[in-house]
Amino acid sequence: MMTHPLLPKLRELRLSGMVHTLDVRAAQAMERQLAPIEFLALLLDDELERRSQTRLARRLAQSGCDSQKTLAHFDFSAAPGVNRTLLQDMATCTFISRHENVLLCGPTGVGKSHVANALGIEALKRDYRVLSRPIHRLLNSLHAARASGAQPRLLGKVLSADLLILDDFGLHPLTPQAAQDLYEIIS
Repeated sequence: MMTHPLLPKLRELRLSGMVHTLDVRAAQAMERQLAPIEFLALLLDDELERRSQTRLARRLAQSGCDSQKTLAHFDFSAAPGVNRTLLQDMATCTFISRHENVLLCGPTGVGKSHVANALGIEALKRDYRVLSRPIHRLLNSLHAARASGAQPRLLGKVLSADLLILDDFGLHPLTPQAAQDLYEIIS
């Protein structure tokens, strides 16, 4: 069916989700004797799913989150002090809509960065704007952007995030300007 007359029209309309599933859905429609409206609904679902996945992938790349560090990949046995129930509650991201801050503290190697990243991915799935950066990289980027005149735009991006993940806090000394930038972000 790859020569079906609908294919060029679907491509022209940029409906690649439908292009990729047309054969399968047409076979299902015939097998299940679906009405035309049901067949169309399946194709539209495929297109919406493809667009949703594409949007999530784009937002994930822009966020700075690591797609491999999810709650499903978190090793709770290696971090027995981590409250699994609390993390599952936080994964609903209601703390974001309540404008609550979350501070993850602990020694090196207990999974703070992994948990923060995983919460970022959960927020992305719920269409929140997420930005995740090591604090020293973010502050260095702001410093460089100030020199090129792009600092207001970068700061606007940082401040417009629904969830801002600042990782590796306190690992590097801050210049007075970096401390001022950090104060502006936090306030």
